[in-house]
Amino acid sequence: MEKLYSVGIDVGTSTTQVVFSELCVADTSGHFRIPEAKITDKRVLYRSPIHPTPLLDFTRIDADALRQIVATEYKNAGISVGGTDTGAVIITGESARKENAAAVLAGLSGFAGKFVVATAGPDLESRIAGQGSGAQEFSRMRKCGVVNLDIGGGTTNLAFFQSGDFVGCSCYDIGGKMLQIASGGTLSAMSHSAQNALRYLNLRLTIGTVPERRVLEKLATVLADELATAAQGKTSALLEKLRTPGSSLPPARVFADSRISYSGGVADCIWDDTLSELAYGDFGVYLGKAIRGNVLSERVLRSEETIRATVIGAGSHTTELSGSTVHYSSAELFPLQDIPVYAASSEQEAALWRGDCADFAQDFLNFIHQTDSPHAAVELNGKANPGYRELTLLARALVRSLTGQPLIILLHEDNAKVLGQLMRPLAGGRALIVLDSIYAGANTYLDIGKPVLGGMTLPVIVKTLILGV
Repeated sequence: MEKLYSVGIDVGTSTTQVVFSELCVADTSGHFRIPEAKITDKRVLYRSPIHPTPLLDFTRIDADALRQIVATEYKNAGISVGGTDTGAVIITGESARKENAAAVLAGLSGFAGKFVVATAGPDLESRIAGQGSGAQEFSRMRKCGVVNLDIGGGTTNLAFFQSGDFVGCSCYDIGGKMLQIASGGTLSAMSHSAQNALRYLNLRLTIGTVPERRVLEKLATVLADELATAAQGKTSALLEKLRTPGSSLPPARVFADSRISYSGGVADCIWDDTLSELAYGDFGVYLGKAIRGNVLSERVLRSEETIRATVIGAGSHTTELSGSTVHYSSAELFPLQDIPVYAASSEQEAALWRGDCADFAQDFLNFIHQTDSPHAAVELNGKANPGYRELTLLARALVRSLTGQPLIILLHEDNAKVLGQLMRPLAGGRALIVLDSIYAGANTYLDIGKPVLGGMTLPVIVKTLILGV
């Protein structure tokens, strides 16, 4: 068994947190079977205090102050810079749309070590929060449907699970900081989504005045009901106005008896009866109280994690392992970061298996030029039981098609080792990496860590680097 040390850094609309975790990796195949490496245990080693996300103004994150927060938490945890093997920097919610988010991502990922992911995007955030909250594990253990709603300062991320499988997600610009209210009760700021919702409901609030309580309660009740609609896999005209740009639609089928869990900062407002409405200087307590009384209350389960769900997920659930029948020309190639993934179409893959690479080669070359990267990974489905001739034709077609190095192939099926062995003598000395059991998809990037378990498997993180606008 080997141990990997992972960091999760969550920079949210309202708060910033850092978590360090330990991942145990072992061969679970037993005697006389093909080796199978798995992450067998995950343990949180250190949780930082919850810091307010530092802002220079309403639209800009203070990157220097944020860097200092992370540096302090590394020191408090007793972990050196670069002392982690894997992990994720996640800029979430409205923070992902701040004008300097890209600079913050670059600064933190460089600070936190060579194999730390910088990522943003509502779909990935939804899944990570659902894993960190315990919703996915509850779904797996009870063989049931669970919908996790992670309600933060700027957005609500929904993740849908069935018997432990992730089946879909969606995200809406609904959160506690839609409205910000000063200590005297004056409305100090209002998000664009709050303005849309108020306009749709024919309600009126004015910055610099004290909002009427009935208006705040009406808005909270409507938004709580809209989230209940989304949790049932349905939509509405208002939800479409509030859906986060780039977010997926909910899955087509959601089980009617799915349990509901809540995480994020607003989740704590659902359960705490002692909070005053202005406890956090925003709309969160109003929204939490409205959620507590809505139509889904009878199906609610208490989450293992609420405000820390995303950062726990980032630190413990973003890393996967490749299959154990991998092929790579040298361990010195790793770690690799920010590798764009070209997902071949079914037509292109069928042609490659026949040895025809003309169309694929041109499209791949165009992809390389567009990404401005020296190399890219090619993702294929592979075949369950391919013949030797088919594999030979595929190996030749790939070597002829791919530019740059290393040549990186991702397969869904268990074909990596034999395909790599066939490609190696054809590659003309170019470095080669062939991995199986990896599902990436279009518009994703890849980080690949150093081999573990005696070179049997490699830690892999599939990520997006797409920022909202």
